Amino acid sequence: MLQEVVDSARELTGAGWAVITTLDRRGAVQDIVTSGLTPENRRRMLEWPDGPRLFEHLGDLANPLRLTDVQHFFGSLGLSAFPWVVKTMQGTPMHHRGEHLGSFFLADKDSDEQFTAEDEEILVLFASQAATAIANARTHHEVERARADLEALIETSPVGVAVFDASTGRPVSFNREARRIVEGIRTPGHSAEQLLGVMTCRYADGREVSLEELPLARQFEDAATVRAEEIELSVPDGRSVRTLLNATPIRSRNGQVVSVVVTMQDLRALEELERQRAQFLGMVSHELRAPLTSIKGSAATVLGAMQVPAPAEMLQFFRIIEGQADHMHRLIANLLDAGSIEAGTLTVAPVASDVATLVDRARTTFLSGGAHNPVLIDLPQDLPRAMADGERIVQVLNNLLSNAARHSSPSSPIRVDGDVEDGYVALSVSDGGRGIPADELPCLFRKRAGRAGGTGLGLVICKGLVEAHGGRIRAESGGPGLGARFTFTIPAAGRAAGDPVPRVSSESAKRRGKTRILVVDDDPRTLRYVRDALSAAGYAPVVTGDADGLPGLIRSEKPHLVLLDLMLPGTDGIELMNRVPELSDLPVIFISGYGRDETVARALGSGAADYIVKPFSPTELVARVRAALRGRSGPDTFVLGELSVNYGKRRVTLAGRRVSLTATEFELLRVLSRDAGRVVTTRTVLRRVWGRNESSNNSRVRTAVKQLRAKLGDDAGDPVWIFTERGVGYRFASPGEA
Repeated sequence: MLQEVVDSARELTGAGWAVITTLDRRGAVQDIVTSGLTPENRRRMLEWPDGPRLFEHLGDLANPLRLTDVQHFFGSLGLSAFPWVVKTMQGTPMHHRGEHLGSFFLADKDSDEQFTAEDEEILVLFASQAATAIANARTHHEVERARADLEALIETSPVGVAVFDASTGRPVSFNREARRIVEGIRTPGHSAEQLLGVMTCRYADGREVSLEELPLARQFEDAATVRAEEIELSVPDGRSVRTLLNATPIRSRNGQVVSVVVTMQDLRALEELERQRAQFLGMVSHELRAPLTSIKGSAATVLGAMQVPAPAEMLQFFRIIEGQADHMHRLIANLLDAGSIEAGTLTVAPVASDVATLVDRARTTFLSGGAHNPVLIDLPQDLPRAMADGERIVQVLNNLLSNAARHSSPSSPIRVDGDVEDGYVALSVSDGGRGIPADELPCLFRKRAGRAGGTGLGLVICKGLVEAHGGRIRAESGGPGLGARFTFTIPAAGRAAGDPVPRVSSESAKRRGKTRILVVDDDPRTLRYVRDALSAAGYAPVVTGDADGLPGLIRSEKPHLVLLDLMLPGTDGIELMNRVPELSDLPVIFISGYGRDETVARALGSGAADYIVKPFSPTELVARVRAALRGRSGPDTFVLGELSVNYGKRRVTLAGRRVSLTATEFELLRVLSRDAGRVVTTRTVLRRVWGRNESSNNSRVRTAVKQLRAKLGDDAGDPVWIFTERGVGYRFASPGEA
């Protein structure tokens, strides 16, 4: 529509060319629509450095502007000369309800005539129409975006949502969770909607409503709000599902119910949780009752004896009482720690600690408690110090040693090994006992019954303490009878203490020659999952949850690719693509839980290389990363005339002669030659070569360009290789020019 407006205005006024510029919400130029300009003139106008200043000046005008001496007017504003001679011009800002949306220009009227008042009226009329069109388009875009976001939110909600038409009782929409909830009672080959004809609703007070006898349409005639009602949905063959249901009628202005929104939660998970909680409380009660029974029995024996027991016998009873009291103390301490972990209030105070000392303390405590299993320690001599809260890590080791002893014969040795894993100190406790079935491995660190009775709190506490240090814990077993191995990691000294998602040092990654991948996500679980997948594929992941520090992180780490979460606290990935210029130099892959076509299209339209929907497998992630890197890498050798640049070997030859360049000069040549034929702005050169996001240090670039030209035998006055685009930047020769 804007193209039609600018074409019509130019034709009616007899102008030689016309331009409409639109601005975004921040006042920056968003788009430029032209009429009557050749491609070359359009390019020259877009590269004119003072264009934004002219647009800003027009935005402050209260009335249209007619010029008979354009160059003099530009000079009075302190603007540089326009890219070509313009004789006459008229322009006006485009406003809509007080908001400046852009500017409209008409220039170079036919036969060198001046623009008239009638021409000005035409310009103002068309500018008003263009402003209205822009405002309407923005409003439509915002409404569509809000609707798409709302639909995505409802579709991915963990609560089932169903919308019904009140007049017919027919469902308008079901979200994914609602369909999952009723899947268990749906008849194969029939849709979820067909359940409404045969389903019965049984309330907690015993009432039953058959939807076959009392259709929803009749129930909705006088619908009332329902809050947190437990309702069992069942079908004639006996299958059922219990739900927690809310219903909200949506009324028209005259009070008539037009639709009903029903939200439901599946109570099966809560029922299982209650069952586990009751089982756990029963186990805890049993565990506490056993030592209490021993204490009470020993005390009653001494107090109820007809004669005072002998001192040796009395001492034995006291030992029983003390041992069982200590056992109760440990049980209660474990319960308190488990409660702190569940409430998120567990804290640790890590300091640089010698790992061998902590392991030795744990072994001493373990053996002094009456354990019979020999403990074999194998730690490398160069094992680094770790950031650890000594008491808590000793507690973790003690729990793992006790767990190993409980599931091994008394003579079976327990091994403690150490290693380094990606900047972490890893400690492993292995036993040769009864082993762990494969189906139990995922459940070991949950609050439940232990492998051989007991509360099972030891491993829960180990997991909480290790993760509080910023590490992870895992279990491995070959199966029943093949023993088990528990490994946990804690950050090596020198890393940020307590950081749950530490990032790999860029320098160490460079030394290993690995491709660095920057991962930005505020979910620690996603960061750990992606980090492990990339590490296993041979990449060097650099992970962070801080979007504000993204520009500095890109400059310091120099990643080859960025994996960017779509939704981040206070911002989103698409906004970052527009706001952080460093991202434009890299391939970016969005990772998100939103898979709607509109969202994917917006992300790819912002310049992203790819889009991955959660959940995804490590195989898919690595394949997409490789494809994006392969598409971005380009040829390894650049040849133009007598000049040859081998990027991989960092070798430059000119007419067969080797050209020796410094690291900065080679990087400058790489940046310019990669975009041969296109202008690279000074600011972009600073960012790509020196990692500086600034525009005031042009002398640094000029000096480097001068040195590079000298080594290439280039003359700034009559260049062959590097051309200066004044006020903008530099352009490397294209094949035709060379």
